[in-house]
Amino acid sequence: MDIQLLTLILFAGAVCAGLLGALTGLGGGVIVIPLLTLGLGFDMRYAVGTALITSIATSSGAATAYIREGITNIRIGMFLEIATTLGAVCGAMVAIYLPTGFIAVIYGVVLVFSAAMIVRKKNADGNVAAPDSPLAKRLKLNGTYPTANGTVSYKVRKVMGGFSMMGLAGILSGILGIGSGALKVLAMDTVMKIPFKVSTTTSNFMVGVTAAASAVIYLQRGYIDPGLALPVIPGVLTGAFFGSKILMKANVKILRIIFAILICFLSIQMIYNGITGRI
Repeated sequence: MDIQLLTLILFAGAVCAGLLGALTGLGGGVIVIPLLTLGLGFDMRYAVGTALITSIATSSGAATAYIREGITNIRIGMFLEIATTLGAVCGAMVAIYLPTGFIAVIYGVVLVFSAAMIVRKKNADGNVAAPDSPLAKRLKLNGTYPTANGTVSYKVRKVMGGFSMMGLAGILSGILGIGSGALKVLAMDTVMKIPFKVSTTTSNFMVGVTAAASAVIYLQRGYIDPGLALPVIPGVLTGAFFGSKILMKANVKILRIIFAILICFLSIQMIYNGITGRI
């Protein structure tokens, strides 16, 4: 393939990846890995390495806008990043020795779960009436976020349960290179009872740190190709910028359903190609 055409395809795919990552909190690798493996035939480990760089760029692009708007809970993000970072390093070290077909099957299963997470019933307003969690109170994790009807406060529950789930999210991030935003959002939204918008934006904030921890391992092993990463990073930043604007102002329910259908299709392709040894 001509290098100019390849660069254009990578850039366009990265824009879509950044848009999806910003709207759902899943990270841009959900689109980048299938694009590189199924669409362009690259090795799975190089795709994961590029996806990690993508996740860092997505997080950087979207998190800035969310923090400025006062939605992201930085204290929660910094606390939970301890678990995700440790898990990500362990996952990346293990992934180097796993067969690429096996990684593809795991990736496909995680994509199905991610699609279900996108369209499920969300915890929109948090758990305002819940009793104070002593640990959340001690760590000052309870917070507020702005809405069209004024500022809404929320209280954090089951801090250690969410912390444990973040460790698993970090391991999957290290193996698959997708930031594991679905598990992060599930831990914060369902387990810790944090409002969905806060969960999504805080997940975006955390994804970059988690991916960076894994990317160091892949870089040392030579699985991050600058030629692939170069067109991906500006594309993802562009998509993440527009995605953050859409999330702030629009009802994205229909977009989430469309994305869920797309992700299910990609997951079937990844599982099939992983089982048949085509990846």
